[in-house]
Amino acid sequence: MILLKNVTLRRHSKVLLDGVSAVINPGEHVGLVGRNGAGKSSLFALLNGSLHEDSGEFSIPPHWRMAQVSQHMPETEESATAFVLEGDTRLGEAQIRLAQAEATGDGLQMAQAHADLADAGAHDAAPRAQALLLGLGFKPQELERPVNSFSGGWRMRLQLARALMCPSDLLLLDEPTNHLDLDALVWLESWLKRYEGTLLVISHDREFLDSVTQVTLQIENAQLTRYGGNYSRFEELRAQQLELQQASYERQQDKIAHLQKFIDRFKAKATKARQAQSRVKALERMERIAPVLAAAEFTFEFREPLNLPNPMLTITDATLGYRNADDQPLPILHGVSRSVLAGQRIGILGANGQGKSTLVKTIAGTLSALSGTVTEGKGLSIGYFAQQELDVLRPDDSPLVHMIRLARDTGAGHAMPAREQDLRNFLGTFQFTGDMVQQAVGTMSGGEKARLVLAMIVWQRPNLLLLDEPTNHLDLNTREALAVALNEFEGTVLLVSHDRALLRSVCDEFWLVGRGVVGPFDGDLDEYQSYLLEEARRMREAARTASTSHAPADTAPGTPPARDPREQRRVEAAARQELSQRQRPLKKEIAKVEDRLSALSSERTGLENRLMEGLAPSDIAEVGRRLKAVTDEVEQLEERWLELSEQLQSL
Repeated sequence: MILLKNVTLRRHSKVLLDGVSAVINPGEHVGLVGRNGAGKSSLFALLNGSLHEDSGEFSIPPHWRMAQVSQHMPETEESATAFVLEGDTRLGEAQIRLAQAEATGDGLQMAQAHADLADAGAHDAAPRAQALLLGLGFKPQELERPVNSFSGGWRMRLQLARALMCPSDLLLLDEPTNHLDLDALVWLESWLKRYEGTLLVISHDREFLDSVTQVTLQIENAQLTRYGGNYSRFEELRAQQLELQQASYERQQDKIAHLQKFIDRFKAKATKARQAQSRVKALERMERIAPVLAAAEFTFEFREPLNLPNPMLTITDATLGYRNADDQPLPILHGVSRSVLAGQRIGILGANGQGKSTLVKTIAGTLSALSGTVTEGKGLSIGYFAQQELDVLRPDDSPLVHMIRLARDTGAGHAMPAREQDLRNFLGTFQFTGDMVQQAVGTMSGGEKARLVLAMIVWQRPNLLLLDEPTNHLDLNTREALAVALNEFEGTVLLVSHDRALLRSVCDEFWLVGRGVVGPFDGDLDEYQSYLLEEARRMREAARTASTSHAPADTAPGTPPARDPREQRRVEAAARQELSQRQRPLKKEIAKVEDRLSALSSERTGLENRLMEGLAPSDIAEVGRRLKAVTDEVEQLEERWLELSEQLQSL
């Protein structure tokens, strides 16, 4: 197990962890939460050995293999598959031993090295690496492309695949979802649920944390607190804890006031002096309970649009795509006919590479339709948050300079104040206060840059918000503030996001981009996740078929025979209903098992904490017996959970 006992950890002069104790058991999947700057990444640095505790005891099993996503951007001409294969350190070590044995002619060592290669899964290593790449959104024809030919976001996916390829007992993932689309995120969740080692993950995606973790560690005020359960369970327990603390504080304040009133009234009377003095001592001995101090949460709002054209935008029989260097059309989407109406809340769904970005850029006006028409309503004003929007910010300029330039370019037509002090006050509502308004944007965090982009969009007073992955650099509090602001916005929202909590809370209808068309998706996000997993399975099967039959690599995977769209939807709906009925009893039992596991995890944490308190021998024996019983039941339930999960997955 991983053990922290009275650990203090500093970064420069700042104390990040102050005398904390915690236990992480083998095989636990743990979510690490806390505000930005609380020390989450520093705790990871302690675990991987790049930082050392300033005091206390920290231990991790020395034989454990550790895997972590490298933040270094890879620069190499080797293929994507070869790069990911190198992540399998066990396989690499066996290959080195074989090469050394062959160089010396040592037959015994060669035989042992071949056995080690077999144990390391050398026979299917390349297919395993390619399965990881396909799951993370790479196309079959990209598997042998040079690493240097991919963009930065895709290279980070390569680093993630490389970490997953590594055989490990401990897997550390710091914001693994930032560069993923929803289809890759759903696949990653499925993979992590099956991971048998100990997992620690930092993420601001609540549904991701709920899906892959069973324990939550919170860093707050330099303390580390363990909660049994996923993020939603942590929020419930935390709320209960804060409510109890506030109630205890208020009761203590009443008691203090009562004692102080007695002291003030009788301390000068000889007959009551002794009683008054005893109450003074009681006040001095009393351990004061701190009040619950509500941290200032980030909030903002979109201003009321100046007008609401209806329809906002109409696309008629359009072909959407790009043009190559020779100005030849490269169509991606065909026959697109959609209208965007005032007040709609539309989530744009689609597997990676199906054309979501093409549709979004066409609506934003950065791409022209190859054919057909795109008609904007009179007075349309688009607030566009692009995935690459942070790169558009000028790194040497400050937030104030950005706002002064924006105010000058937009003019007074949007009825917003434009004096420098007004701009400073406006930036203050987005947490740019004091000297931060003059700080170079290039030195800011991703979250601060994202808040600046949001501020600039709010300033423009749009009536159509087009948001393409706006949450990549936002923490949980800012994501919740964005959800509230979007729900109160009176205009129209088109949203592309892998944050399912944001999609659920904001969108009331969905468009599906896939197989060359754009249409409505008649289902919820749970059904969409099932659709994505099925599409990923089809792609893997198509890739295997193509590799064995030497079919062209760019053949569209999983394309079904042509069928009437209404009949297709009816068949798919019937299949979903049948699948749901077969899954329901399994899901119900899984939920019961998970609830029991959560309760046992909390009890086990309490028992382990008691063992660290220095109990009497008889109490130690009793706690030890109960801890063993709890551990045995957990093992039985985990085995049952795996059986049920495998049955559910087979469906």
